[in-house]
Amino acid sequence: MSTDRPDSLGRRRTLQSLSALAATGVPGLAFSQALPTSAVNTTKLAITDTEVTVGQLHSSTGTMAISETGSIQAEQLAIDEINAMGGILGRKIKVIKEDGASDWPTFAEKSKKLLINDRCAAVFGCWTSASRKAVLPVFEKENGLLYYPTFYEGLEQSKNVIYTGQEATQQILYSLDWAQKDKKAKTFFLIGSDYIWPRTSMKIARKHIENFQKGKVVGEEYYPLGSTNFGSLVNKIKVQKPDCIFTAVVGGSNVAFYKALKAAGITGDKQLLLTLSVTEDEMTGVGGENFAGFYSSMKYFQSLDNENNKKFVAAFKAKYGKDAVIGDVTQAGYLGPWLWKAAVEKAKSFDVAKVTAASPGIELKTAPEGYVKLDANHHLWSKSRIAVGMPDATFKVVSESPNLIKPDPFPKGYQ
Repeated sequence: MSTDRPDSLGRRRTLQSLSALAATGVPGLAFSQALPTSAVNTTKLAITDTEVTVGQLHSSTGTMAISETGSIQAEQLAIDEINAMGGILGRKIKVIKEDGASDWPTFAEKSKKLLINDRCAAVFGCWTSASRKAVLPVFEKENGLLYYPTFYEGLEQSKNVIYTGQEATQQILYSLDWAQKDKKAKTFFLIGSDYIWPRTSMKIARKHIENFQKGKVVGEEYYPLGSTNFGSLVNKIKVQKPDCIFTAVVGGSNVAFYKALKAAGITGDKQLLLTLSVTEDEMTGVGGENFAGFYSSMKYFQSLDNENNKKFVAAFKAKYGKDAVIGDVTQAGYLGPWLWKAAVEKAKSFDVAKVTAASPGIELKTAPEGYVKLDANHHLWSKSRIAVGMPDATFKVVSESPNLIKPDPFPKGYQ
């Protein structure tokens, strides 16, 4: 007769069953290895035996809030899901949220707080290149770790930043080649908000159009963030009659910009417009009726038909409401905590130097956009896509790169 007590036998069998399942790699059964705090934190980060502190630094107010709110939500969703699985190395994630308020000096100030005062193990944040450039010296000086979710101009690489959005070769060059090949565009009118990303992006676009496509730029205009008066711009577009309007207007200005185009009769059925900066997030303000027939270049759209994305969209709407929408940067923001989790667990440490050393080669097979992997240059290999805006404020993908595009933040001939 066995001498095991029934409750002891039950516990033993349960543990044996769980161990067997873990060995088979059943999805969703993740066991966070609880290593001693002294072993996983040698640089005085805000980590206890049960908790690890991270920061969120986005604009929840100001002109950029229309674009950044989705990132805040997606990052929190990922953190909640990770915590529900047991956290990272046996520790639940605690979040300290700071508002950059669409003001670059404020971003720099808040980044110092998160790294110096709060000792955050990682920060998920920024949207504009101006905000990223403002915080970069702080992260590099304090050896912090930033996960940056926005498509951007490239021409940057830092050991302290993981870039989860597209860089120029993945977004700008692919979209211009599509416009030339599929839409026979030869003349382009370049438009952007007046800060680093649009100006650098349009510099790259001009070089590609003139030097590689042998096309012509017939106009180039920039407007301050938050601008709402685009009357003179509309008149210039009408005079030049470009084959393609190529735009990087960001934030709340998009609402006034697309309404002005429609009021002037510049609509998708008459004019090719290709934007680098309108996602489902901006469409909530722009309105499908004002964007219908225009095109957007992104790596992710909410309408992507794959199992990863279906689960992500369902989880996002369950948390934030059935009318919540998900744009490109929102999805890229969601990837940040998962990439960090994978790197921390690979490194068996929260120390920034060890996490960044472990990051190259990290793969995410569960990304809503599809399979991605992290290059040694801290950018993601991912696909590029072009989608047309629909009257109901959704997007329909019309073109997709056949393979993942290797990130090349310093392309030859564009610097």
